[in-house]
Amino acid sequence: MNFFSMIKAFFLDGGIFMWIILIVWLTGIGLCIYKFLQLKKNDISGTKLFDKIKGLVLQNNVEEAISVCSNSKAVLPQILRSGLKRANEDRQLVEDALTTSIMEHTPKISYHLSYISLIANTSTLLGLLGTIQGLIVSFAAVGTADAGGKAAALAEGIAKAMNTTAFGLISAITIMVLHTFLSNKAVKINDKVDEAAGKLLDLLSVKRRKAE
Repeated sequence: MNFFSMIKAFFLDGGIFMWIILIVWLTGIGLCIYKFLQLKKNDISGTKLFDKIKGLVLQNNVEEAISVCSNSKAVLPQILRSGLKRANEDRQLVEDALTTSIMEHTPKISYHLSYISLIANTSTLLGLLGTIQGLIVSFAAVGTADAGGKAAALAEGIAKAMNTTAFGLISAITIMVLHTFLSNKAVKINDKVDEAAGKLLDLLSVKRRKAE
């Protein structure tokens, strides 16, 4: 109970900006969870998928390879499917199809990450704004209160200033750490896409040359 009493006092002493920062923080956490689940859905084994597609292509079973990619809604299979549909065409046409598909699908991987970064920065600025408000309250109270009330008014204003600063930084640091983790995960997925697309382009080019 002492812990919860301390948290309650921490919020009440911080004033209205504490609740605003809390709303922003929870929004950021919720968006991070949503983005994590989205990235997890797209974080499939590129090597395993490509090996399966490679085996089917070498067996001249491109339609089955396309079917394998169609069974997944992840970004990587969708991109590989666009290349497989041009399997019997020139290398340039296959490359164009893959490039177009990459441009269409990969933005979905990094989408929302900029909003998460914005939330982290907003938390910091809200904490700073709460600090300024607390200091304004302190100086205003010191100038108008009687001698006995100056100390209490000053303490109240400083509590608002320090509490909002602390909570704003807690919120910002948490969201920034999650943003970095999610950004690295998005980069790894994009790298898998580029690697698999390049391998598929080479595979289809070699297969076509042998067929000729």
